[in-house]
Amino acid sequence: MAEKQEKIINQSVKMLTISEDEAGQRIDNYLLAKLKGIPKSLIYRILRKGEVRVNKGRIKPEYKLQNGDVVRVPPVRVSEKNTAPISKNLNKVASLESHIIFEDDCLLVLNKPSGIAVHGGSGLNFGVIEALRALRPEARFLELVHRLDRDTSGLLLVAKKRSALRNLHEQLRVKTVQKDYLALVRGQWQSHVKVVQAPLLKNELASGERIVKVSEQGKPSETRFAIEERYQNATLVKASPVTGRTHQIRVHTQYAGHPIALDDKYGDKEFDKYMQDIGLNRLFLHAFSIRFVHPKTGETLRLNAQLDEKMKAILKKLRESKEINP
Repeated sequence: MAEKQEKIINQSVKMLTISEDEAGQRIDNYLLAKLKGIPKSLIYRILRKGEVRVNKGRIKPEYKLQNGDVVRVPPVRVSEKNTAPISKNLNKVASLESHIIFEDDCLLVLNKPSGIAVHGGSGLNFGVIEALRALRPEARFLELVHRLDRDTSGLLLVAKKRSALRNLHEQLRVKTVQKDYLALVRGQWQSHVKVVQAPLLKNELASGERIVKVSEQGKPSETRFAIEERYQNATLVKASPVTGRTHQIRVHTQYAGHPIALDDKYGDKEFDKYMQDIGLNRLFLHAFSIRFVHPKTGETLRLNAQLDEKMKAILKKLRESKEINP
């Protein structure tokens, strides 16, 4: 009976030669990408037991692969329940195809829907990256360039080559990637507040939930803001993060006294109730624009993703309010 509940991910020993494009990554990350659907715990177990070998020798999980390395990958069995999330979410997986707004041999840009995590983890077995790998089974490499919170919608970069990932990570490091978000916040955003600089400290609760707060012990963080439109009880702002900390825009708007609508971690219950009454049912934070240099062509790309119709309808209702502030 036990065998019927297992699925063989890798049916026989494989000897894989590392290409120049694959070089530089850690062996554990390489195996996670190669053995799709395998839990991390099993990856580390086969590494620890010496079942995975590089150039016939044992290696540690942090070993960085070199061009020409030969990796021995053993047969791997995994419980069917660990592979079930993708099959249970086939409709979501298929729908993601229509959300791809740009793709070439180097990278893929997705307009991520709200409510889908970018990757499995923290109790979630299914995410955008797992879905994309299911959509592109022939792809040798698919990795997130950056992340978006589960409830945030908008533009997400995915590298299709390790060289592209390295290039885009360097652009992020030197802050040449421009990311712009639209956020609907409580009250009247003050015109003079154009920049919020507040250090952010990340705490992980026992449950695995991440909570971020402003703290002198935190990492330097900066977000630039501009007012897009004012309403009676809310303001639509453009938020442009200079740094890329976890929950940065959400915490910086809260710190400025204007939490984002329907933010279940940092929001305001009274404001959220008001927004729910007019039909909002998700966090109003959307990554609508991104600018970066294409890692292969050197061309500057600027991609945009409009708000969905439901979000536009919420703004229309606010706009039609009789007491709109000038």
